[in-house]
Amino acid sequence: MAPKTPLDAGSLTGKRALVTGSSRGVGAATVGFFAEAGASVAINFRNKETRAIKVADAIRAADGTAITVGADLTDAASVASMFETIRAEFGGLDILVMNASGGMESGMAEDYAMRLNRDAQVNLLNAARPLLAPGSRVVFVTSHQAHFVETTTTMAEYEPVARSKRAGEDALRALIPELANAGIGFVVVSGDIIEGTVTAVLLERASPGTMNARKDAAGRLYNVSEFAAEVALAAVETVPENNTRYVGDIADYVGEAAGQS
Repeated sequence: MAPKTPLDAGSLTGKRALVTGSSRGVGAATVGFFAEAGASVAINFRNKETRAIKVADAIRAADGTAITVGADLTDAASVASMFETIRAEFGGLDILVMNASGGMESGMAEDYAMRLNRDAQVNLLNAARPLLAPGSRVVFVTSHQAHFVETTTTMAEYEPVARSKRAGEDALRALIPELANAGIGFVVVSGDIIEGTVTAVLLERASPGTMNARKDAAGRLYNVSEFAAEVALAAVETVPENNTRYVGDIADYVGEAAGQS
């Protein structure tokens, strides 16, 4: 069964969107929803070009407009080149979804999580600013484990990533007044563990039973398509209070934080 499209057909006609880390998973599903609504989309990848091309081909086969733009987000020159390509192809951007993240991969430098999840995100937004006109929207995708990491204990295997993503979120939130003055909306989408993602697989591998335990606690977990639908809606719906859209149960996180106050 095809995933339910969250956006109205044609509602993004004439709009241009970039989703980082969109060659697979949540990013690919999100960029697909944008394209179905009529947006021209840029599919970003770091080293999964074949997958990115497959996503783009599927969009074009459905009469959509898509380009692929490779970039290592931790490399400022690579990011600048990506935006030059987008400028040449689209002329600007109306939606930027900051979905790419990492830090649990093997063989990376000790500071890789912080460089990717904080430093690279700030550089990405700053580099995108000349392409974002008034009325545009920026969406930063994170997890409850990261969003609430200062007040709620997370899994030891994930804590370095959680802290780096929270640092990235804080650094981006500091730019909200500046973005608002420029007419650019900013939304953080925070979700519980998402079934079917690479992060979920790595957490389960590191600590078997993690997924079942979280399912039991939360009642249910969102899958990739369901979460991507929420990310897509965050790009078009009214900016929520505190610039934060919560997806999935937060009672455990808020409850633990309240218990520590």
